[in-house]
Amino acid sequence: MTSIIHAIESLSIWVGRAFGWCILILTLSVSYEVFVRYVLNAPTVWAFDMMVQMYGALFMMAGAYALAQDSHVRGDVFYRLIPVRWQASIDLVLYILFFFPGMLALVWYGTEIASDSWRYKEVSWNSPARIQIYFFKTLIPLAGGLLMVQGIAESLRCILAIRSGKWLERLEDVRETEDSILGADAADKIRLS
Repeated sequence: MTSIIHAIESLSIWVGRAFGWCILILTLSVSYEVFVRYVLNAPTVWAFDMMVQMYGALFMMAGAYALAQDSHVRGDVFYRLIPVRWQASIDLVLYILFFFPGMLALVWYGTEIASDSWRYKEVSWNSPARIQIYFFKTLIPLAGGLLMVQGIAESLRCILAIRSGKWLERLEDVRETEDSILGADAADKIRLS
């Protein structure tokens, strides 16, 4: 079961890293637009739509990555105080009752939205450039499907935690700067003592 969980997490991490490059594209396009708009007084007709699509792609496709890294916001004021078996039981019930039906709806209706968009070759109504958006709408069911797959890994992780009383370690990717600093300080303290 551990190998299945880690394989799914690896996929989510890989997709998250791949779509993380949208940040670079987004930053460059915003910088270019600001330069040509305010310095050259020649704004583009395509930059706004591209920025919206890059941000949307990043937001949708990074959901499974955030779930794999346990980075979603959680109100854990009381949750962190209860035993691991109870935490896992609560999580598993919530995945079954809310997460999977929500993701199934996202895949189902997202597929309808994407197929309609492809059928009539939908373009952006916000843009004078009439940028095509049916490619972008294809990401809706893909993001839902990837979240469902990661949700299966999270459910398996809950089952393991219910059985063993401890959470399975996650595959690490990047860490926040303060976590890295605290980790380095803790390692230095251990070495010094």
